[in-house]
Amino acid sequence: MNQPMRKPAVDYGSEEAAMQAYLKAGAARAQALGNRGPIRFAPDGRVHPDILEAYWRCGFYVFEGVLRQEELADIEADLHAIQDRLPAARGAALDRKGRPALTADCAAPTLLWSKPLGDPLGGTTLANGRHQVKMFEPTPAADAPEEVVYLILGSLQFSEAALRVYGHPQLLAVAAAVNGDDFVPFNEALFIKEPGLGASVAWHQDGVTHWDSPDWDQGTHGFNFMAQLYGCTPANGVWVVPGSHKLGKLDIKAMVAAAGSERLPDAVPLVCRPGDVAITNRQAVHGSFANTSPQWRVTVNFGFHRRRSVLGIKGGGVHNAPAVYDIARIRERARVIGYAIDARRRRFPDEAPFVYQPHAAAGEAYTWDAAAKAGMKDYNLLDLSI
Repeated sequence: MNQPMRKPAVDYGSEEAAMQAYLKAGAARAQALGNRGPIRFAPDGRVHPDILEAYWRCGFYVFEGVLRQEELADIEADLHAIQDRLPAARGAALDRKGRPALTADCAAPTLLWSKPLGDPLGGTTLANGRHQVKMFEPTPAADAPEEVVYLILGSLQFSEAALRVYGHPQLLAVAAAVNGDDFVPFNEALFIKEPGLGASVAWHQDGVTHWDSPDWDQGTHGFNFMAQLYGCTPANGVWVVPGSHKLGKLDIKAMVAAAGSERLPDAVPLVCRPGDVAITNRQAVHGSFANTSPQWRVTVNFGFHRRRSVLGIKGGGVHNAPAVYDIARIRERARVIGYAIDARRRRFPDEAPFVYQPHAAAGEAYTWDAAAKAGMKDYNLLDLSI
């Protein structure tokens, strides 16, 4: 993809030299981990054990070259259509052209806003207070907008291209290898980090419900896939503290205090080319910095859980109202996997579609058609958030 470029008129001010040195050193540390490469399979058809070893060792893995060029073009076209229909401002019912805004009639949460280069979550009680420390906020350019959309939730209802990524057979095979053949959905989002505007996401660990469980282990709270439209760099990408997914709930305030700044010394960036897809353990300490670089980051984000981590559990209330996740709730939310598989089959008939075992065992078949598309509205009210 030919990424659009914008020369930002901003930097990290007095922290710029230290920040640039940190970005360079982090990239070198990331390259030394040995946790990147194409998705590979063993002779038995399962995901290659070397990939799983590296993922469980580091808490993340970068799969190279997963999405083909025509797929990236589809995602980009949907991105432009979405951006064209966003509300003119937070809470507005109309877009900038006076039309009903894309998300105006949604009951489910959809848009997260931030001031340019801001940190809207750090040091607040939002998302159960898991973003413990506020990140450095560079000063935006004088002509920057008052606010920008940086995260779009329930994204599969707005982008059929993103839905097709969700049904990618190799990625779903990875989900089965990590979380079991009966894996279940988590939630989906489109992350937009514009040059000179993109917000930071303060260091945090995802997961709410299971930290004190006697059955807790390194995979209890699931993982996220992050498919990259334009790639990502140390300046605009997610950073992860390798191995932190194994350590339980950590005191991030103490980690930042020991480092003397939010530049955690052991963290490494996810460095990706267009079409690469990273998998990141939700329990790992991770975050990202305000994007003062000239590169965009657009991430198609979606996650999965172990079924046993979800069934019978009362959700944490981060992404929607707290509820106990019973079999009916899980089955209804997992229909999106079936729709995604069929949508992808129609767009890429040369691929062998993934077989989702819970659907196969129940004899359930899902067809992506106009009725299914209409039924996706507000589907994320059923997200399985733990």
